[in-house]
Formats: sequence, C-alpha cells, structure tokens
Amino acid sequence: MKNQSANPPAGVALPLWYFYLTAAVTGGAVLIVEILGAKMLAPYLGTSHFVWTAQITVTLLALAIGYHLGGKLTSRSGAVQRLYRLLIVAGIYLAVATSLVETVCMGCLRWKLAVGSLVASMFLFLVPLILLAMTVPILIRELTVSAEKAGENAGRLSAISTLGSVIGTLLIGYVLIPLCPNSVTMWATAGCIVALGLSYFVFFNRAAAPTMLLIIGALLASLTISSGTSRDRSRLQRLGKLLHQQNSHFGTLMVMEDEYSMAKRRMLLNDLLVQNTYEVSSGQSLSVFTVALHGLARMYVPEIRNVLCVGLGVGIVPMEFARDGARVEVVEISDKVSGIAQSHFGFDPQKVSLIIDDGRHHLNVTTQEYDAIILDAFLGDSSPSHLLSREAFAIMKRRLHKDGVLVMNCFGEFDLGKEDYIASIDRTLRAVFDSVLIHASGNGNVFFVASSKAVLKPAREADIERAHPWVRSEAGLVFSQTRTVPTERGRLLRDDHNPVEYYDAENREQYRRLRAESLARR
Repeated sequence: MKNQSANPPAGVALPLWYFYLTAAVTGGAVLIVEILGAKMLAPYLGTSHFVWTAQITVTLLALAIGYHLGGKLTSRSGAVQRLYRLLIVAGIYLAVATSLVETVCMGCLRWKLAVGSLVASMFLFLVPLILLAMTVPILIRELTVSAEKAGENAGRLSAISTLGSVIGTLLIGYVLIPLCPNSVTMWATAGCIVALGLSYFVFFNRAAAPTMLLIIGALLASLTISSGTSRDRSRLQRLGKLLHQQNSHFGTLMVMEDEYSMAKRRMLLNDLLVQNTYEVSSGQSLSVFTVALHGLARMYVPEIRNVLCVGLGVGIVPMEFARDGARVEVVEISDKVSGIAQSHFGFDPQKVSLIIDDGRHHLNVTTQEYDAIILDAFLGDSSPSHLLSREAFAIMKRRLHKDGVLVMNCFGEFDLGKEDYIASIDRTLRAVFDSVLIHASGNGNVFFVASSKAVLKPAREADIERAHPWVRSEAGLVFSQTRTVPTERGRLLRDDHNPVEYYDAENREQYRRLRAESLARR
C-alpha cells in the first residue's frame, strides 16, 4: 500500500501513519472522557449508578451522532481539513468544560439526581465526544479508492481506534487517576486533541495554518476567562487550609485544617465529602459516628477481644479498640488512606493489622472469628451495595462469635416516604440476624446493631466521657434511644437484586443540596 492517502484532500497528501495516529488518539480520548468524566462529576453528583448511566448514555449517543455526521461529511470536499478543524474545536471545548464542571454540576443539583446527572454530562461532554466520533467514518472514506478495499479499511481503522481506546482505558485506570488530578488529566487530553488537529495545519496544510492559529488564540482566551471561575480554588479556600491532596482510584482525598471555636480541627474529605473531623490538640474526633461505632460495640458485647473494622477512615475507631486491648483487623480498599491517617490524624498502623482489600472479599476468605464487626465503608455518600445484601450480612454473621455484634453506620431518614433505605437495611438484616436494633440521634447518621442472640441487651453503659465534649450530648442521644422503622416498607436486598441506590436517590439529592448551600454560605 502507498505511504500516503489514496484520495488526498484538496491536493494535500497525508501519510498513512498520521491517519492511524488520528484514529488511535481519538479512540483513546473517547474512553478517557467517558471514564474520567464520571470521576469529575462524582464530587458534586455522587458515584451512584445514575452518574455512570448518564455518562455511558451520553457517550453512546455521541458515538451514534458522530458516526452519522461523519458519514455525511464524507460527501463534501475537504472533509479531512474539516475534520482536523473540528478536532481542535473538540479539544478546546473539552478544556473549557473542565473549568466549568463545578458550576454546571452545582446548577444541576436543582433537579432529580437522574436528570441532573444526565444534563451535566450532556452539557460538558456530548459535543467533544460527537466531534471525536466523526473521525473514523471520514478516515475510512479518505483511504478507500475502491469498493473492494472498503471493508478492509473500515476494519483496520476501527481496530486501531479500538486499540487506542484500550490504551486510554488502561492509562486512565491504572496510571493517570492515581497520579494526577482529574482536571490536569482532562486538560492534557484536550491538549493532545488540539495538538493533533493543529499539527495537520502546521505540517500538511500550512496555507490554512494562520487562520487556525487565530481561532485557537480566541478559544484559548475564552478558556483563560472560564478557568478564572473554576470553583475548586475558591471552594478550598472556604473550607480552610489545604494540608494534603491526593488522587486515588476511589476519589480525590484532601486534608483541610481550620480554626473553629478557638480549636484547630482537621477534616478528611473524599471527593469534597467530609469523612471525619478531628481536633488536633486532643486527638479526638468531632464526628459522633466514631464515638457511636466504638461505644455501641462495647455496650452490647461483654468482652471484645477481636474486632474487624471494614473501612479505616482516619483510623480513630480502630485506635480506640486497640486502646481497649483488643486485637484489631482493619480492611481498607484504598492504599492511600492509611498514609494520610498516619500523617495527619494520629493513626498508628503498628497497633492494628491493616489489610488492603475489598471488605466483601476479605470476609469471604478470612477464617477469623470476631467479637465485633464494624461496618463503616463508604463510597461517596453511602456504603457500597455489595456490602448491604442478605448474602453479605450472612457472611458477616458466620464470622461473628455467637455473642458478637455487627455495628453498622449509614445515612438515612425515618420520615414517612423517606424511610425506604433504612427499612430495606432493617428488613435485610432481620432476614439474617435474630436481633436488630437501630440507634440514632436524628441528625443524619443511623446505626444498626445486629446479633445472633435472641434478645440483644446492653452489657454495660456507654462511656460517654471518652467522647469529645462537643459531641457528648449527641452521643448520649445515640446510646440512650432506639428507633423503629416499618420493616414492610423496605425491600429484601440480595446480591442478584440490590436497587438500594435507586430508592435512596431522594435522600442523596437532599444531602447534596444541603451541602452545596452550606458551602455557599462560607
């Protein structure tokens, strides 16, 4: 085969390798935008299946539209030149959209989560994905001089584009997300797309290069203006001093520090959601749930010798059990969290057995028997659904001593019409355990205590004095009162059918709106 386009556009000859490079780069960019786009929506819209459904839907819709428009463009002269112009536009649009993610997503919080996710994804990513998808049909036409070669060229270019997608997926999943901020990776992707389009005019069609440089200058000016409205900088300033920021497979981790009521406090955030709050001088948590998880286990178990904590957080709960003299295992899915907990929150990994693993997988393979299992694993604003099924709870029951308890932290509402999430967990726990109690102060966190005992009664009074003075009052409410929920209002959650995210969407929407309003007032 000749080393140039068989049907050169407007007298401009392009080497085959450049066509193939174009197919590979655009194919890789499509998958990077799809995967990374969902990660960038997560701090504002969450990580539920609504966000992923929206992002996948927009990607497939863009591919369908792009393939169609690309096919129609092949009937016009100068299609290749038009393609590279459109790639420059795609890259610039993507760069500007990256600067506007916060503004768009916060605006979309006014709608239901399913609608807001779809609108945000379409506004931010539909246009560049359409323009990227136009590539392959145009390149196939430019390389095809006879009907006999049409299938061969289509297959070859499609394969190269798909291989580019494979490389893009591997890069984003295994290299770029852990190492680089999401915005930097998206800007770099946009830059590669612009460079691809610009190089066509610089090296192969110089007559049109000055015009394109003027267009790029104007678009870059708009990017500079829009980047000035980027919210991450102002958001961080409102939260306090940034001590640490690190990207991970499970979100962007940040440690913030501020002065609150004459005390210095630190917060761990995952995708801008506060995971725990800590007073530096006392080394105590300012979050009630840490007090409740440790205190409820001690209330209901006469002697705690072995504890499994599913989820490390900043390490305060495991350290409290270690202080009691218990043998503590901690299973944490993110390998980045323990270093942050050690550096900024007083966690000592030498006092526990730390295992980097998925909680469900560890429960499947361990043979250890525990006096208490503390389930405090969160992905975004809720526990991963694979830890909330009947089968998952059955595994936890098998790992508990006959007098042991499962203590679980979650968010939920008891109001009529909003209790589906809590009622579903209650119903599922009761399908496995003989006794289930619900403790809550009415301030968001809900704590389940489940046991194989026929009757679950406190073995001792809660030691509220170990809690920070700021949270003792609310902690006392948690320990002193139990709540009930109509179990029949819930659904039995199974591995095969666990729609907990769908039915809890309204509560998540409300929580995110309240969070947005709170930060706006800072």
